[in-house]
Amino acid sequence: MIVAVLFVFSIFGAQLLRVQGFDAASTAASALSERTQTEEIPALRGRILDVNGKVLAASLERRQVVADQTAVPEYQKTVGGVRTKVGVPGAVADLAPLLDLSPDTLAPMLTGKARYRILAKNVTPLTWRKISELGIPGIYSERTTSTRSYPQPMDAASLVGFMQASGAPGGGLEVMLDTTLKGKAGHEAVETAPNGRVIPSGRQEVTPAIPGHDVKLSINSDLQWYAQNALAQKVIETQALSGSVVVQSVKTGKLLAVASYPTFDSNNAARAAGRLTNLAFNDVYEPGSTAKVMTAAAALQEGVVTPATPVVVPNTIHRSDRTFHDSHDHPTEYLTFSGVLAQSSNIGTMLAGERVRPQRLESYFRKFGVGSASGMGFPGESAGLFAPYAKWSGSQRYTVMFGQGLSVTAIQAAGVYQTIANNGVRIPPRIVDSVADDQGIFQPAQQAAGVRVVSPAVAQELRRMLEGVVSSEGTAPQAKVAGYRIAGKTGTADRYDARVGGYSGKTASFIGFAPADDPEIVVAVTLQRPVKGYYGGIVAAPVFRDVMTYALQALQIPPTSGKPTKVTLKLDSAPAASDPKVIRDRHGGQGG
Repeated sequence: MIVAVLFVFSIFGAQLLRVQGFDAASTAASALSERTQTEEIPALRGRILDVNGKVLAASLERRQVVADQTAVPEYQKTVGGVRTKVGVPGAVADLAPLLDLSPDTLAPMLTGKARYRILAKNVTPLTWRKISELGIPGIYSERTTSTRSYPQPMDAASLVGFMQASGAPGGGLEVMLDTTLKGKAGHEAVETAPNGRVIPSGRQEVTPAIPGHDVKLSINSDLQWYAQNALAQKVIETQALSGSVVVQSVKTGKLLAVASYPTFDSNNAARAAGRLTNLAFNDVYEPGSTAKVMTAAAALQEGVVTPATPVVVPNTIHRSDRTFHDSHDHPTEYLTFSGVLAQSSNIGTMLAGERVRPQRLESYFRKFGVGSASGMGFPGESAGLFAPYAKWSGSQRYTVMFGQGLSVTAIQAAGVYQTIANNGVRIPPRIVDSVADDQGIFQPAQQAAGVRVVSPAVAQELRRMLEGVVSSEGTAPQAKVAGYRIAGKTGTADRYDARVGGYSGKTASFIGFAPADDPEIVVAVTLQRPVKGYYGGIVAAPVFRDVMTYALQALQIPPTSGKPTKVTLKLDSAPAASDPKVIRDRHGGQGG
């Protein structure tokens, strides 16, 4: 028996030696692990700012307040100069106002044997500091994911985006810039007793969270607000389906405002009834006559016309398997090529455009940015629809010249006019102005290189021609801005609706820039399926005028000093039939 007892004790001794000697480190580590509670410290998401530093999106730290019901009855505080035990009733009286709860609601939450009871969520750090200063036993807080706040929730919702309930970005720049904004979570590890309370002298390790980087946009929040409201009023007034406004800097390509309507409240995106996307990036449409400027640019650059070239414009012409006409019946007109653009003649544009080979015409359109996305990476941005010339149908060879048979986004359409205003150099649009580094210092974002599309001389000729559109003889006198020379183009196109499998309603637009003699700003206005009026010069041009007027004043661009160069739009008489410089329908209305 002695041998047996010694044998058993030897086993115990060997086990004790193994635990306290050979495996001491791992055993201690295992025990420490069981006593340690780890809490994640969420990283604050970087802010999104406008060009002047105004906050468009910011993360606010939030906590949830928790109670250990078994400890609350020990609450003591000084009453009348005497330290008194006030227990649960005293805790209810002190906590209820801070948690915005009635005493009747809070009292049951603090009474009982539960070691963990959530009292309130989304509590601000300031409120928690006031609660903590009370010193109520068993009342503590936990970090929760931060709340995203949008100070301009309706004006820039589809542009800035929103955050989902899961904490993931839900659209717009929140998605596009997620890698930069999201930061890296930290953690806090504390050693606790079996009853769950923190051991004061125990192990405490904190790995701080690394906040995301702030991003400063090129967007001017005041201009964004104005453009959004001007657009909303016109959409409602004309009973349009939707609309967009793009404001872009001519010389830098920076986007100054990108309005889209209908909109939603980015602070409550879950209740949004409409589309959550930004139409300027996502909605594709046939541009109509605003695309004629690309045909004109190609014809001028190829040297097949000049602004003063006479053009004989009949009422109709026949090409391929179709008969083409202008927006209204008219007798044979005798215009200059400048007049063709000012009066937005489909036939005149076709007669000039067919002098440019199809492959060359396509190449100009693509250099203007048609058929390709901007490269910004905005979520859901469309590249539009533009088939290679080899796949054009017989009639499409001609319809693309006046903006049908291809589709663009409002961002692409604005870029065409930015190119002309910028002496023929297209600068890809961008919306990020600068990004904060690890020290919080903003570093300028890289700018894409410009692309030469047409020569400065051709761009200057086009600017003069586009000023004629805003004249009393053009299609958009309502686009005039007092004190400034304005250049631009109207567009009224049949609107394709995939839901009905054909054309339904119109797309009305006006795109222009100012000052025409030294362009600084491009404004592109698009309305989809307006009911009360649908011509671009009637419904879109007034929005252009209002937004452009505000932009010129907000950006402190001085008024124009000189007067526009007089451009001849109409001929006094029919040109001679033998004049080789005259553009006329030499097919006699047949073929093409």
